[in-house]
Amino acid sequence: MSTEGLVVAEAVFRPVRRGNAFEETVERLLQAITLGVVTDGRLPPERELAARLQVSRVTVREAIRALQQAGWVSSRPGRGGGTFLTAPPATAWPLGAGSRPARPPVADTLAFRAVLEPGAAELAASSPPATVARLRALLDDCERAGPGSYRRADSRLHLAIAEAAGSPSLLAAVADVRSRINELLDAIPLLAANLAHANRQHRAVITAVLAGDPARARVAMADHLEGTAALLRGFLGEAEP
Repeated sequence: MSTEGLVVAEAVFRPVRRGNAFEETVERLLQAITLGVVTDGRLPPERELAARLQVSRVTVREAIRALQQAGWVSSRPGRGGGTFLTAPPATAWPLGAGSRPARPPVADTLAFRAVLEPGAAELAASSPPATVARLRALLDDCERAGPGSYRRADSRLHLAIAEAAGSPSLLAAVADVRSRINELLDAIPLLAANLAHANRQHRAVITAVLAGDPARARVAMADHLEGTAALLRGFLGEAEP
């Protein structure tokens, strides 16, 4: 795993709660994959995952086996081996219980995100310059990304803004809501005009953050989120609350 964004990785690979260890381990691993936290194409070793998630290596092994059976990862033994990411299947889901999980509630997800991410941008703009230095590079990655890689680049940028805010609790919440947002976005078309507009809005957010302007960063992020929210409400058939 890349050394960049280690705080983001810690937010995703945080300890699971007791009672549903297997399911939550699967959830954490899928978050790491779909949010682009695993940037070198390979999951951390079982021992490291067990320590981070505070579950047994047996639980980690079972979760990886479930993802392997569903086509999300493949395992290679021996020197240079490990658990490697594959292209996610269109219809297979890790627990093997039939259909894809229920879609997250649109209005609740959008409302939660609208509270979290403008505040994260505002806090990031108050952070030391060294803390936010890599945001420009992630913005460039997002602007260069094609349709097949855009969602992960977009996720990494939003998570890096939350990371720069300096609150692990806020970062964990943003990571969770981002997973829900991605599930909703996967249900609507990827529109070229929208991507261009989103990139302009991303640049406005990052410009404000790097300029150390918290108020402008909050407003720019809120404007960006409202554009995404409007598309989701329109395509998924939920009225504005």
